[in-house]
Amino acid sequence: MKIISVAYKNLKRKKIRTALTVAGVAVAVAVLVSLFGFDAGYQKALSRDIDKLGYHLLVTAKGCPYEAATLMLQGGGGLRYMEADVYNRIVKDPRIDKITPQLVSSVYNQEGGPDKRGTFALYMGIEKSYLELKPWAKFKSGGWFSGPDVDEAIMGYEAAEVEQRLVGDQVFIPSLNKVLTVKGIFERTGTQDDGMIFIPLASAQRIFDLSGKLTGIGIKLKNIQQIAEFEESLYNEPGIQVVSLAQVRGTILNLVASARAMANSIALIAIFIAVIGVTNTILMSVFERTREIGVMKALGASAADIFNIVWTETILICVFGGLFGVFLAFAGSALAENIIRHTLPYAPSGKLVLIKPELLLKALLATITMGLIAGIYPALRASLMKPVEAIRAGE
Repeated sequence: MKIISVAYKNLKRKKIRTALTVAGVAVAVAVLVSLFGFDAGYQKALSRDIDKLGYHLLVTAKGCPYEAATLMLQGGGGLRYMEADVYNRIVKDPRIDKITPQLVSSVYNQEGGPDKRGTFALYMGIEKSYLELKPWAKFKSGGWFSGPDVDEAIMGYEAAEVEQRLVGDQVFIPSLNKVLTVKGIFERTGTQDDGMIFIPLASAQRIFDLSGKLTGIGIKLKNIQQIAEFEESLYNEPGIQVVSLAQVRGTILNLVASARAMANSIALIAIFIAVIGVTNTILMSVFERTREIGVMKALGASAADIFNIVWTETILICVFGGLFGVFLAFAGSALAENIIRHTLPYAPSGKLVLIKPELLLKALLATITMGLIAGIYPALRASLMKPVEAIRAGE
């Protein structure tokens, strides 16, 4: 305990230098914690979004796999169309448990949004089979469409909030001069469906002049182990591609892998620089206290005592930096998440930076280890000083 007290007092002698070194360690730790938190949070959020799709496969028109993955998760991306006859052929397959066709279209509204600054509205044409694949989708108010080809809409929770609409209100599609009556509003699901406006499939084909067209077909198989076999059976079907959940997960994770690898490299560099900074700070402190160390040895302090004091100073700097870094990472997680959402090509719903207690504990242990390593050389150099030489050198 006495050694810790002496080490702490030594650090207080140069407050600014100590504070800057602690800040360097804190930044490195905060970056490291945020990156690991992002890695855990993103994969969990992505898996949750995929699980809430309700189907195993999505059949889309042939095109870029990333566009298909984006369409599958958020109803946007590359809107390629395929013939509705494909659905009529696939629906007869006995391996299918549930199946639903869909037609997605996006419309820009210059006066949309809460501040009337303009916004894109996503419309999805669906049939009642869509709800069979998503049993958790419940109505907050209202209900299903009154017919298969009516000018009515069911709004996702967030879409209704943004547009400030209630059941019975009207939704205007400006570019088409079409007015829809709000028939129902879904409860919040925590998925991309919350921002969608749903209309009957036949109505969507008529309103957007896409008769006989679809953008996707969601499929849930009776046996998930038959996915590969089912995909193979549709291989020769012209103009379509089959996207599985595994492909979606792999496609998106591959997109962020290169960015994550670069970010991890930056974090390692930051840690390396922090270690050098700590070592330099303690080494400078040792040089400045050469005469003092010589006097301590002359008065009976052993080499082990000097080693422990200097080593403890290093560990204290890293512990303070680690604690401050953990606080920065936790407090700045919302800001980091906001930056990530505006940087990545696809950001799933939910929390993207997941900082758990065990991650914080590991970060603190890592900083203590960093202090142990960084303090070896300065502590060893101080402990090996000869008393007479040290006193003379410090004069």
